[in-house]
Amino acid sequence: MQPSSRYAVGGGPAVATEAKPGGVRRLSRLPLVLAGATVCAVAVALAMVQAGGGASTSVPGLPDAGTVTVWGLPVARTLTDVGAVATVGALLLVVVLLPGGRRLTATQLRYLTWAGAAAASWTVAAALAMVFTLADLFAQPVGNVLSAAMLADFVATDAQGRSYALMIGAGAATATFCVGVTTARWARLAFVVALAGLLPPAFSGHSAASGNHDAAVTSLALHLLGIAVWVGGLLFVLVVAARREEEAADAARRFSPLAAWALLAVAASGIVNAVVRLPSPETLFTSAYGLMVIAKTVALAALGGIGWWHRRRTLPTLRTGRRRAFVQLAIGELLLMAAAMGLAVGLSRTPAPGPDTSVSPTEELLGFPMPPELGDFPWTPLFTQWHFDPLFAFGTAAAALLYLNGVRKLRARGDRWPVGRTISWLLGLAVTVLTTMSGLAVYGKVLFSVHMGQHMILAMTVPILLVLGAPATLALRAFPAAPKGEPDGPREMLLKLLHSRYVRLLSNPVVASLLFIGSAFVVYYTSLFETLMGSHLGHLFMMVHFLAVGLLFFWVIIGVDPGPRRPPHLGRLFVLILTMPFHSWFSISLMSSSALIGEGWWSLLDRPWVEEPMDDQYDAGAIAWATGDIPVLITTIILAIQWIRADLREARRVDRQIERGDGNDPLAAYNAYLAGLHARDRRTAAPETAKKET
Repeated sequence: MQPSSRYAVGGGPAVATEAKPGGVRRLSRLPLVLAGATVCAVAVALAMVQAGGGASTSVPGLPDAGTVTVWGLPVARTLTDVGAVATVGALLLVVVLLPGGRRLTATQLRYLTWAGAAAASWTVAAALAMVFTLADLFAQPVGNVLSAAMLADFVATDAQGRSYALMIGAGAATATFCVGVTTARWARLAFVVALAGLLPPAFSGHSAASGNHDAAVTSLALHLLGIAVWVGGLLFVLVVAARREEEAADAARRFSPLAAWALLAVAASGIVNAVVRLPSPETLFTSAYGLMVIAKTVALAALGGIGWWHRRRTLPTLRTGRRRAFVQLAIGELLLMAAAMGLAVGLSRTPAPGPDTSVSPTEELLGFPMPPELGDFPWTPLFTQWHFDPLFAFGTAAAALLYLNGVRKLRARGDRWPVGRTISWLLGLAVTVLTTMSGLAVYGKVLFSVHMGQHMILAMTVPILLVLGAPATLALRAFPAAPKGEPDGPREMLLKLLHSRYVRLLSNPVVASLLFIGSAFVVYYTSLFETLMGSHLGHLFMMVHFLAVGLLFFWVIIGVDPGPRRPPHLGRLFVLILTMPFHSWFSISLMSSSALIGEGWWSLLDRPWVEEPMDDQYDAGAIAWATGDIPVLITTIILAIQWIRADLREARRVDRQIERGDGNDPLAAYNAYLAGLHARDRRTAAPETAKKET
């Protein structure tokens, strides 16, 4: 047997492993595999650009960006995608897949260096893509636009320029974070920054310019995040397996469920984006754009089959130390993913069939046509006008599936789970869908009164139902505990999160109350409301924020999930009573205000059936006041029931102690206390009695 040796590829020394015949040769092939995947992505992108008409010849007499731009732009975009995916994958490996603690291990630090190098390449490629995009937009050779003034103007005045600037900034910040970092906290921050850097293109490309741009933008953002996690994660699981790291089996085990969810996100968001971009089903088969969508679908199905084979066959062998089958199949999967990424770049350079040129200014702002007049009670359009929102649709569907899967696991092993909690959770998700995709969502962008109804439901009705579903408790019971001495599993990670200093701070009753009430004043009594309403991302952030602060507040008041120490029931009731007058004050201030809130937004909309915007604002205040009292009453009743049940549980506990004759019997302790007082009194009274007798 040969002596052990250390062998590294591009990122520092590897863990000492026993040299095996062909082992060094297989490791030396790893850079070739990675380079081959990159070349494959670039080649497919160029082929798709040519096939889709993105490299069409110039017209005599018209300005032309030149051959360098025509072919350099797809190459730069492909390299940008590769760099971004590699950055996210390396950080995912460091933060999630590799076991570790607060301080990064030697293996994590090694791959953090890889992440920094990938982020640097991402930054450079994005800068090149920005220059080529500017040349393409102005139909000028690269040399004519390569000036600081033109680039600054591009960033300041064009959405694509700002998108590239944000991406370059995120890449540079990530590369900076990865230098000298030794703690998991900073690595997690770098991971979040890298994920955020993926999103700007979704809000400035073809999807943002489509009529139904809110659905297109959201689905594309989910698509980009899913691809980055899926492809990047696979890339670095392959790297750790090929480099024979000891943690390879743990990384693959943790990545497997993430890959499944990422695949679902990519598939679902891709379908939504294709439906938005294709005007009819026939164009799926008669246009270059549609044929590329079919090719991506076939590649996605093949990748799903490979993932299933991984789960069934190669992962068990990887756990036993046999890496060959896993590595070989993962290499094939990576090359297919690279080809799919090239397809995506070609798709972005291919014009969609039948562009919609009849979009009105109002439809461009809203993402859908102006709805008809709401009319009087029973306000039928609120139930007939629906608008699909991918984030809330996919989010609620995933939450329902995960919850029901947890309940199934408990019942499979003979444990019980209250039916009422399941009903409460599913009902909360159903109300969320109703609030974010029904006529409430459509008219919420057009009428302030309906928007306020959305706000109140998301902040005060949905949270009550969701916190009573106790999802964290279900997850803790459904997740298996990690064996002693093994890396933390999902259950241990969730426990650490629930008892972390961040959750302890946010769940402080004062902080939760300030966020719950203060955010309403900050949003509506500053220019923030008008700014958020002016973009789909801003509006989406506002809805998610209202839901999040509501969940936090009601979790503190009536939540049953574990967490940091909460005040007693009387203290919670006191917090609820103190908070609600501020809500009433907010509602009355809306009703009595003489200034129109969000006037800049409402004035942009063509609403001929809205005669008096101030009357609509008065209705908004009335809705806020009326809909706030009912949830408060329900919360008070729930809190009282929880209080009574807690007292009954405590009484039963005391009774069991008394029956056992436990040394901690509170009744026996109280009797002993009285006996002690009596004995002390007798000792004090004895000298006095003797003195009187003498």
